[in-house]
Amino acid sequence: MRIDIISAVPELLQSPLNTSILKRAQNKQKVEIHVHNLRDYAFDKHRIIDDKPFGGEAGMLLKPEPFFAILEKLTAERNYDKIILTSPKGKLFTQKVANDFSLCKNIIFLAGHYKGIDDRVREKFATDEISIGDFVLTGGELPILLMVDAIIRLIPGVLNDSLSALNDSFQDGENLSAPNYTRPAEFKGMKVPDVLLSGNHQAVQKWREEQSKIVTEKWKKNKLAE
Repeated sequence: MRIDIISAVPELLQSPLNTSILKRAQNKQKVEIHVHNLRDYAFDKHRIIDDKPFGGEAGMLLKPEPFFAILEKLTAERNYDKIILTSPKGKLFTQKVANDFSLCKNIIFLAGHYKGIDDRVREKFATDEISIGDFVLTGGELPILLMVDAIIRLIPGVLNDSLSALNDSFQDGENLSAPNYTRPAEFKGMKVPDVLLSGNHQAVQKWREEQSKIVTEKWKKNKLAE
């Protein structure tokens, strides 16, 4: 998979993209990640990429020209399955969406900043608008990092344990994972459930399924209470 990220502040992306599983995925050549500085595609000598919105609204908006320049260049070089715009108006990012995106060969992420991006960029290029929740951030870089992490860990061969991603919360719908424990079996008077120490795999599986239902029901009640 190849992922291109277009950002006005690429410095926000560098460290997370070159750490832990994301770094390992690139070292294994399971994914290529290319971060593009929007300012490199500005037309004026001061590399200005933002301007005031028409109509007098407060704040600044990212200009269309730099986005068109880099997107026309990239799309002329290869076909992209998805060109994703981060937007509070977009479809909510879920595990199902992550699964679907993980099957793509080439993806572009467009990071908004300030008040967002001139809407002509969305109209011309975006195949998908995605939101990570009903709140506002300074820019789209953090949502993109969340999505990239969720997508890449699903690519076969990225995780050392191939079953790990398949057992994650939300992989089988809305169900959450059961509680997990590791050594020591007792810590500060708190004991690991006996069934997990029994060696009875059927009993362990039944316990996990029951606990998953309990945790999921509690989560649903909390959501309804919001």
